[in-house]
Amino acid sequence: MHDLISDAFFSILAAGFFVGVVVGLTGMGGGALMTPALIFLGVGDAATVVTADLTAAAIYKSGGAIVHKREGSPNMRLAMWLIIGSVPMALLGPYLISWFTDPEDLDSTLKLCIGFALLLAASTYALRLYINLRRVRGGAPPGDENPHIRPIPTLLVGALGGLLVGITSVGSGSVIMIALLMLYPGLAAVRLVGTDLVQAVPLVLAAAISNIALHGLDWSILVPLVIGSVPGTLIGSAIAPRVPQSFIRRGIVIVLTMSGIALLDKAGWAPLGAGEDETHPMLVGVVGLVMIVVVPLVWGLLRRQQGLPMFGSPTVAELEGDQYATTRDAGHDRRVE
Repeated sequence: MHDLISDAFFSILAAGFFVGVVVGLTGMGGGALMTPALIFLGVGDAATVVTADLTAAAIYKSGGAIVHKREGSPNMRLAMWLIIGSVPMALLGPYLISWFTDPEDLDSTLKLCIGFALLLAASTYALRLYINLRRVRGGAPPGDENPHIRPIPTLLVGALGGLLVGITSVGSGSVIMIALLMLYPGLAAVRLVGTDLVQAVPLVLAAAISNIALHGLDWSILVPLVIGSVPGTLIGSAIAPRVPQSFIRRGIVIVLTMSGIALLDKAGWAPLGAGEDETHPMLVGVVGLVMIVVVPLVWGLLRRQQGLPMFGSPTVAELEGDQYATTRDAGHDRRVE
């Protein structure tokens, strides 16, 4: 027990709780937030952190998947094709990067991979909001609970997501989600989330098993991570209806971007510096400040381009659900009549 309660125990527990609350509030994957948080806390090298985060995700994602399965929201056939593509690549991913990377460079290489994965996650999330905005304004396609499955593209999406998650622990709730949205635009939001959660469980479990076999598992990170994240997720889910989602979701895009740049900086990515000995916290801060101003402005201009006021309804949170689109389509139908 003494070995489990390390000096960083309560820091990890607090980070797990905070990220769990955000996951509960927004439904976003925790890997994109948890992995950089643990790396910046300095509780272990990148491989150790990725392994612990994947193992914790396999635990708390299982609960969410069970709830969605009981409610009948996942498309199980679509999830099956994703799993067939993702699980083998999730098992292979950690070995691929270890085979082609010098052991001394593994930590910095993983930080580079995670940094780019975070920037990709931020980009795909922003793209997802824009696609939803265009769908709402252009007349969303009718909901289709059982769309025609396209096996090859779906397998490729699963394989890409599996490789990304296996190496970085980032991507199961961001990259795969946007790909599904583009492949199956008629799939209702609740079905999309349910399908993504169901396929994410074997995906992160396979990635966790592969990383544990390769790097081992640090229980002193995993235990406080699970203790903090599970109640955090429950609390976040409970208070979600009373919290302004729009600001939180835009904030996450900013945080992901800043975290990605900071990790690239720490890893010594050539355009930014020489690694741990030459980091640029001021640069990361400036990027964050610029995005605080630029993100709402760009979003407002995109709304105006679609014939909406720069601010107001539909909010970011409304665009992520089916209610606004359904209401709008019903109103449109009445006007046509």
